[in-house]
Amino acid sequence: MFDISKILQQFVYNPQEPILFNTGFFLFLFTGFMAVYALLHKTHRAKITFVTLFSLYFYYKSSGIYFLILIASTVVDYTLANFIYNGKNAAQKKFWLVVSLVVNLGLLGYFKYTNFILSVFYNLANNEFEPLDIFLPVGVSFFTFQSLSYTLDIYRGTLKPVKNIFDYAFFVSFFPQLVAGPIVRAHDFIPQLYKPTFVSKEMFGRALFLISCGLFKKAVISDYISVNFIDRIFDNPTLYSGFENLIGVYAYALQIYCDFSGYSDMAIGIALLLGFEFCLNFDSPYQSKSITEFWRKWHMSLSSWLRDYLYISLGGNRGGKIRTYINLFITMLLGGLWHGASFNFIFWGAMHGAGLAAHKYYLEIKNKAANVFTKFFDNAWVSTIITFHFVCFCWIFFRAPNFDIAKQLLNQIFTQFNGSIAYSFITSYHKIVLVILLGYALHFIPKKYETASLAWFTNTSFAVKLVCMLAVIIIFIQVKSAEIQPFIYFQF
Repeated sequence: MFDISKILQQFVYNPQEPILFNTGFFLFLFTGFMAVYALLHKTHRAKITFVTLFSLYFYYKSSGIYFLILIASTVVDYTLANFIYNGKNAAQKKFWLVVSLVVNLGLLGYFKYTNFILSVFYNLANNEFEPLDIFLPVGVSFFTFQSLSYTLDIYRGTLKPVKNIFDYAFFVSFFPQLVAGPIVRAHDFIPQLYKPTFVSKEMFGRALFLISCGLFKKAVISDYISVNFIDRIFDNPTLYSGFENLIGVYAYALQIYCDFSGYSDMAIGIALLLGFEFCLNFDSPYQSKSITEFWRKWHMSLSSWLRDYLYISLGGNRGGKIRTYINLFITMLLGGLWHGASFNFIFWGAMHGAGLAAHKYYLEIKNKAANVFTKFFDNAWVSTIITFHFVCFCWIFFRAPNFDIAKQLLNQIFTQFNGSIAYSFITSYHKIVLVILLGYALHFIPKKYETASLAWFTNTSFAVKLVCMLAVIIIFIQVKSAEIQPFIYFQF
């Protein structure tokens, strides 16, 4: 029997089922959204208001009543940005900037780090700590950094404040990248608000290509190897041989890339359908020949944000070699903390900071005196393999729920490897192995073939585009688990 109440419940926030791009409900909502958007896109104020309201509803479906935090943050930063811009002197401007930093970082600190900080103090005092019931709003790290880019750009004089709060609300809450990035800069995005909405054939084709690729990465590769293999390894490494643990590490490196870059691809594609362009967020990072290059290709919107607003603010490379190394280390240490309130994330960031500093030191040595040693490490294959394995080693601490699990996993790899089970592993997990190989093959495909595929898809007929998208959806339906898996970066 038809039950309208069950249908209406789909539109209400459910903490067990936050809205995701890779769900039928989002497809239903987005279809209706696009129908209305097509009618309103030529009228600036109507378009801005409609998209902002839809974005707030989208966030409500992700975090419930905490969408009010997003509204409050929008009002506060819009007001403070105007205070900064209209400040009569440098001291006033700096004061209002400090207020903005305190408000935004205080918001982030309360929701994300309160329990972590309290637990540290309780442990130091040898007291048992009962975590406070603090809900972590989805994407709070992303929209906080995005909002900060607005006030910082205004303070630096590279951007003028928008004249209408709804224009600013549109920028902060724009739903494609609201909950998991990319972190869009104000000076890149806001000028697009005032241009006529236009989606060219190339933009439309690129949008569908990115959405299809993103869905394939997330739902077909990332979710499948996670549910059927990776989670089991990291839940209890001691139940598996070192060989299986090592494959689990390689698999997780692929999972987190496909999960996060898949979301970014879909976000960029959806924004293109609405006439807005985002910068690239991933560029085949595991092809990198150094850890420095890796951070130019991995989560590029975060790494460039940290570089421009934190590393340079600390002094960058202007204070000499030692100070440069320290600034790199601090930047990545805080970048690790940005990801989560855990010593695992801090250690992960510290290792990457040390890696960046070490690479910078290596370049200085190489430039002074090239030798057999530097020529060996400059070999493209050698440097790529070393970089990839350093990143994979760091991922262990990123994924493991605590240091004990990370230690168990490493102990299995180095003391209980048992490579003789390789054949039986491949035969038992042949589907997992095939998906992992497919994922890495697609990742390491030369750039020219990726560009050619995009060009072909963009120029082909709409019918062929539709068939390709349907093929991805059918594959997704065949391999998906019983429950839709949330995106990894939702927790950040």
